[in-house]
Order: sequence, then C-alpha cells, then structure tokens
Amino acid sequence: MIMTSQIRYTTSSGLTVSVLGEVSEATQPLLSDAALEFLAYLHTTMEPKRQELLVARQQVRAAIAAGARPGFESTTKKIREDDSWRVAPLAPGLKDRRAEIAGPVDRKMTINALNSGAKCWLADFEDACTPTWENMIEGQRNLYEAIRGQIRHTDQTTGRTYKLKKPALAQSPTIIPRPRGLHLDESHIVVEDQPIAGALMDFGLFFFHNAHELVHLGRGPYFYLPKLEHHLEARWWNDVFTRSQDYLNIPHGTIRATVLIETITAAFQMDEILYQLRDHSAGLNAGRWDYIFSIIKNFQDSSDEFVLPDRSDVTMQQPMMRAYTELLVRTCHRRGAHAIGGMAAYVPDKSDPVKHRIALEKVREEKSREAADGFDGSWVAHPDLVPVCMRVYDELLFETPHQIRTRKREDVVPDAEALLNVKATTGAITEAGIRTNIEAGIHYLDAWLRGHGGASINDLMEDAATAEISRSQLWQWIRTEATATTGQGSERTVTREWVDELINEIVSAADRSDQDRITEAQEVFSAVVFAEEFPEFLTIPAYNAYLAADANTRVAV
Repeated sequence: MIMTSQIRYTTSSGLTVSVLGEVSEATQPLLSDAALEFLAYLHTTMEPKRQELLVARQQVRAAIAAGARPGFESTTKKIREDDSWRVAPLAPGLKDRRAEIAGPVDRKMTINALNSGAKCWLADFEDACTPTWENMIEGQRNLYEAIRGQIRHTDQTTGRTYKLKKPALAQSPTIIPRPRGLHLDESHIVVEDQPIAGALMDFGLFFFHNAHELVHLGRGPYFYLPKLEHHLEARWWNDVFTRSQDYLNIPHGTIRATVLIETITAAFQMDEILYQLRDHSAGLNAGRWDYIFSIIKNFQDSSDEFVLPDRSDVTMQQPMMRAYTELLVRTCHRRGAHAIGGMAAYVPDKSDPVKHRIALEKVREEKSREAADGFDGSWVAHPDLVPVCMRVYDELLFETPHQIRTRKREDVVPDAEALLNVKATTGAITEAGIRTNIEAGIHYLDAWLRGHGGASINDLMEDAATAEISRSQLWQWIRTEATATTGQGSERTVTREWVDELINEIVSAADRSDQDRITEAQEVFSAVVFAEEFPEFLTIPAYNAYLAADANTRVAV
C-alpha cells in the first residue's frame, strides 16, 4: 500500500519531495517548503556517500570473518602521533558537562529533562526513541518549542500540567540531539521515491529551524553522533556540517558534535575521528551496550575466544572495557576534548525505599569510578539521578568544570591486544542470564512497537542498545553451543530448543492487555535470535514490523 502524500513539494532543481506521514496543524510549519528544500539538498549531496560507507561496513565485517583483526591503521599513523593538533575550543554551553541526562524527545521527557538541573540533555531520536513518524516529527516540534520557552504538557490521565521552571535557555541544560544512525532510513519523507536517511531528517530539521535561534541565545546547534564504525563516517558528518553551515550562512565551526565510541572498530580510530571533526568536535562518549554488541557482531564467525558471559558480568571493570575507556579519556584530553562517561541505567523508585537506596548507591559507585578515571561528565537516565552524578563530580572537581588539563592519563598506552582481550572477561553464562536477555528483549520490543523507545524492566532502563546485546548474546551462545549453569547448579548446553522453550514460558507468564504487542515482539525477537545469519540491527526488522502493522504509516518505496 502506498500512502497518499500529505505534502508534495518540487525543489528548485525539479526534484519531488513527498511527505507520507500525517501532518498536523502543529507540525506543518516544520515541513515548510524551505525546510523540505534543505532536506532535499542534504539528501542529494550526501546520500551517495552514505551508501558507500554502508557498503564499506560490510567489507570490513567480511574481512574480520575471514580472519582479519581490527587494529590501529598504518595509513593514519601520522594523525595519531602528531602532538600538535587540537580540536576546537570548548563551545558555549559545553564547557561544563558534569551531569548529562539522556532520554527520548517526547513532550513530558523534554520538560522533565530541562527541569532536571543537569548540565546537558541528550535529546534522543535514536536508541531511546521508537522511530515512528509521530515520535520523530513531534520530537522536532517539542525541541522547537522548548528552545523558545513555549513548551507545556498536560497529562491526559492525571490532569497534571508540566512546564519549564526556567524558560530562558541559558539557564537550562544544553540541548544535544542524537539523530538516528547511518543505517536507518526515514520511510515517510522521500525524494523522487527514495527515502531519506533518518540521520539527515533528524539533523536537518533541528538545524534548519533552530540553529540561528540557538546562536542568538548564546548556545549553538550541538549533536551526539551514534554508531560510527570508521573515521570516514566522521568525515561524512563533517561534510554535512560544513555544507549546512554554508547553506544557512552560519560561521564554520558553530556546530559541535560528540561522537559515541560504541563500536569495536571505532575504538581503534578515536584520534582519527576527532581529527576528521576537529573544527566541529566536542569530544567522545563511552557507550557500553552497543560496544559489547559490536564485538559480538564483528566476531560472530570467530571461535570461543570472543564468547561473552552474562551481560551483567560485562561491566566497565572488565579488562577489555578498561582498556577502551581509559584510552578514550587519554585520547580526548590529549586533543583538548571532553571525555563523557556512559549511562547509569538504574531506575530509582521512591515507592520502594530499599530499591531506591540501592539504585542511588550503584549510580554513585559507577560515577565515582568514571570521575576517578578522568571522565569530565557522565550520563543518567532519570532526573532523580542528576544530583547523585553532579555531587560525585563536584566533590572531585571543586570549581573546575572538567579534567581536560588535569587528568591527561599519559600512563595509558594504546594497546590493540588489550582492546581485543575478550577472553580475559570473567563471569559465567547462566540460565538466569538467558532469562534476563529474553525478558529484556521481548518486553522492550513490546514497548518499542507501542512507540516507547525506553522501558523500565526489572529496575533497569532498557533501550535499543540493551535489547541488541540481549538478542546477540543468545544468538552467540546458541551458535557456539555454549555451556550454561542452570538454577539447579547443573550445566546445560545452550540450544535453540531450550531458548525457544524459555521464550514461550516467559511470554506465557507475561501480563497481557489489549494494547500490548507481545505476540509481535516475540516473533521479531525469535526471528533475530534464531536467524542463520546474524541480523545487522534489531531495529531494522522491528521498524518493518511497525510499518506493516500500522495502516496509517504503511508505505512502499
């Protein structure tokens, strides 16, 4: 079924841009002729190279499957060894990043994040946000209104009204949107029947409508860039930034980007990524779950050397994770950039004092370790955790907003073997771990298919990254015939039949409602867990399931 276009626009060069998603009175201004002209410009100039980069990813994976190992590239050795270059000076609103809150761009979260007291807000169009058309376009509207101090929200269930405590943006957390990864299309905006990249829609609409306003308010258009796998992908983004600034007559270097180092290949190219973005760089971030997922994906055809234990055991204290995070701090501080720590996924619960206290203690412990390692700030997923994170950095930094000059980490030596030393990871594969992965994966997909990209499951905030590690671990354990310890203390081989049995058991025990999508979630989850070939991303079949299930958004392009 091809949905009738809500908007059709012919660009100055004669291209047809069609908007296939529903357009409300409130969101129509975001899809003005001028905005669509800009999106078409980004698409025509940047899409061919994006496709080349996606092909290059496959070539790298094929090489690894054939026995190659990631390493520090000889062709970029001069960049790594040159001590003279630095990234751009810290930008307004990005000098102090001690506590950053991360969450989806829905209306309530937008207000709560900006009222949280955090230094920055990762406004997430990616892992914490299901990419339904409504979520994506309403998220743009929410940010547009928030930047101008106009946003309000009334909860239809409770009647409670939410509004900004400090409408002036200069007194609120700095907004840093995270667009979708390069692999995802946006099926509701097409140029000559070709969908545009989700990344270009998310970046393009935010930049086009808000860049001048942000500069006027003393901030700037800043972004988090997810799932980069090679420094040439950073160069692609740098080209996007340069072209966009020229398009709107904004000075070069106004845009700043923080790159998430969440793939094993990017871990060997931190210097190069900063270098490619150096006029637009705001630092690097350590992303735990996607990083682990990347290891499994890249070494899916390897031996037991790369089999990981239960996800709860793969902490930042494991040798390979320590090598990765310490190198990130060293690299960033050597180049004058911020090093931002990972997500505290624990969910506080004031209704249960014991759980609440444990969550706060775990977050404090985690953030204390990151601060001691030299990180300049870190992420939390809940407003109640902002003061915990802030307090840790306050105690360490006193009046200093970061550790760029004081914690160089020159004691860290880049070590390719240490980054790949998965075998040194301690822990076990257990039946409890298998069950945790199934519960997290299926219940998260249920929430995702209902439009919620973040879900609290078993006292942890799950998003697409944690779902990816959950399903990929099960795939890996089945494929390698791993041995798991059962609840009775015996051992059992992880097989497709056993995992399928546990999936059915967990789904049968789930609380059901008229609104749940658990049956579809089970179908998608089982398909990726039991696939003969490793599916590249869980969100691709999940997105196809969303399109197929919703007649209002089903498109064929």
